[in-house]
Amino acid sequence: MPYEHLLRSTEGQLGIVTLNRPNRRNALSLELMLELIRCLDEFSADANIRVVVLAAAGKVFSSGHDLSEMVGRTVNDYRRIFDVCTVLMTKIQSIPQPVIAQVQGVATAAGCQLVATCDLAIASEEAAFATPGVKIGLFCTTPMVALSRAVGRKRALEMLLTGKLVDAATAADWGLINRVVPAQQLEPETRQLACKIAEASSFTVALGKQAYYAQVDLDQSKAYAYAKEVMTMNSLADDAQEGISAFLEKRVACWTGK
Repeated sequence: MPYEHLLRSTEGQLGIVTLNRPNRRNALSLELMLELIRCLDEFSADANIRVVVLAAAGKVFSSGHDLSEMVGRTVNDYRRIFDVCTVLMTKIQSIPQPVIAQVQGVATAAGCQLVATCDLAIASEEAAFATPGVKIGLFCTTPMVALSRAVGRKRALEMLLTGKLVDAATAADWGLINRVVPAQQLEPETRQLACKIAEASSFTVALGKQAYYAQVDLDQSKAYAYAKEVMTMNSLADDAQEGISAFLEKRVACWTGK
C-alpha cells in the first residue's frame, strides 16, 4: 500500500523514512502517525534493515499534532489521537533496529517528543526545539514523558512551562540530541553514524536496545538483576561466541544474526 504522507526508501542496510507534509510543517496528523507505525512495522520485519533513519522534508522537522484535528472533536476523538501517538512512540523504542532522528529544522510539541523518543538524534545548526502547548492552552503532557526522560526534570519543566525555543547547541548540551552539525553535513553525518551501528551483529544490537529500555527506569539493584541475566543469555548466542573468538584470533567477525 503506498504512503500518502511519508517517503520510504532503503540504502543498503538502512531504512529511511521521511515525513512528507512540508506544506503543513510535517504536522503529525492521525493518518501520518498511522502510516509511520506501518512503516516502522515493515522495517522491523525486514532482517536486511539494521538501522532506521527518521528524516523530514522541507524546513520544519515537525510542528507536532495537526491542530486542525484538535478543534470541536469528541472525547473519543481526542483519545484516539493520543492513543495512536503513544503507540507510535512506543513502536520507535520497541522495534529491534535503532532509530536515528535526522533533524533539519524546528521540532515542536509532539515533533519534539518524536526527537526525544528516537534512540539517537543528530541535528542541523538550524534546528530548534520547543514544547509550546502552554501558550495555546494545551499543555504538552504527552511530549513531557519523552522530554523529561531525555533532559531531566528542571530542564523539561523550563521548556514545558515557558514554551520557549531551545537552540540545537543547547539541546545537545541538555541531552535531547546527540550532536549538532552544519546543515550540509547533516545527512552524511547521520548516515555515517547509522552505518557504524550497522556493522555490529543485528542480534546483539536488538538485544541491547530492548535491554536498555527495560532497565533504564528500574532502581539499580533491579537493573543489575535484570542485566546480568540478559548478559548471561547473550553470552550463549552464536554471534557473541563468534565475536569473542574473532577478537581473540584478530580477525573480522562473521555475524549470523543469532
